[in-house]
Amino acid sequence: AAMRLAQITESVSHITPNMPIEPVVNTWRYYMDDQGKSPHTVKAFIADVLMLASFLPPDRPLGDISTHEINNFLDWMQKARGVPCSPKTLSRRITSIKSFFRWLHQYGVILIDPAERVVQQSVISPLPQVLTPEEVEAVMEAAKRYQTRQQSDTRYLALVQLLLETGIKKSECLALSPNHIDLDNPEEPILFVRYASPQHRYKERKIPISASWIEVYRKYQAQFPSSERLFPWSQRRLEYLLEDLGTEAGLNKHLSFDMCRWTCALSDWQSGMEANKIRQKLGVSKIQWREVKMKLEQLAGGAA
Repeated sequence: AAMRLAQITESVSHITPNMPIEPVVNTWRYYMDDQGKSPHTVKAFIADVLMLASFLPPDRPLGDISTHEINNFLDWMQKARGVPCSPKTLSRRITSIKSFFRWLHQYGVILIDPAERVVQQSVISPLPQVLTPEEVEAVMEAAKRYQTRQQSDTRYLALVQLLLETGIKKSECLALSPNHIDLDNPEEPILFVRYASPQHRYKERKIPISASWIEVYRKYQAQFPSSERLFPWSQRRLEYLLEDLGTEAGLNKHLSFDMCRWTCALSDWQSGMEANKIRQKLGVSKIQWREVKMKLEQLAGGAA
């Protein structure tokens, strides 16, 4: 890691404020890769900054780019380019540009960050769908039926009860292994949510789980023993399990990982759990929590 940082620092040291954007983006690409950003994010960020470069006068030096020019570019992209630009895309492009110039400023290439004063336009996505208490009960009963049939299948109850109790994301569920379950204290079993990338370490957390789920888990482990992954199936297969459950329970909604996560969060919110504890349980940052909190308030108001 120290060697990679030294290589990036060495590469940045060759960048001057007299250079245009295009030759610089490859070094920025290496930096983003090193920070653990996904290939999709890196590709999108690079494309966004190169679009800014194509809008500016040819070979415009980095040190001469102004806040006014960046705002003109964003205005052109929304009103004059002739290609639709959704609020979500606009928000990402502003993020890309801010990230690029913040990086240049951080490494001392430019003395003033021209993107710092560009207003970030956040996008509020639609309210998520959640299960009502009656629907949760129907889903749980459906899962228990799968377990007690002649061809018993304990996966349904083990999966959906864990999701509804913990509110973990799909990616977190897929990454779980049996050693993430701490049974040292039988009275207070705990689920550890861990991340391999240092970039996401702030999302790591401990979530209490019920003795009821542990009982389900023991039956599940007896039927599907696995030492590597808690749920050793593909993402799509687990999605099918939830879809099957929704059908079995007679839901008119599409039961999903996201629906279980929001149902868990709303249940905790309505139970009076402290807001910061819900935030920590979900593993979201304080900035992300603003939108999550607003949605929970709206969902709770609609359910009242």
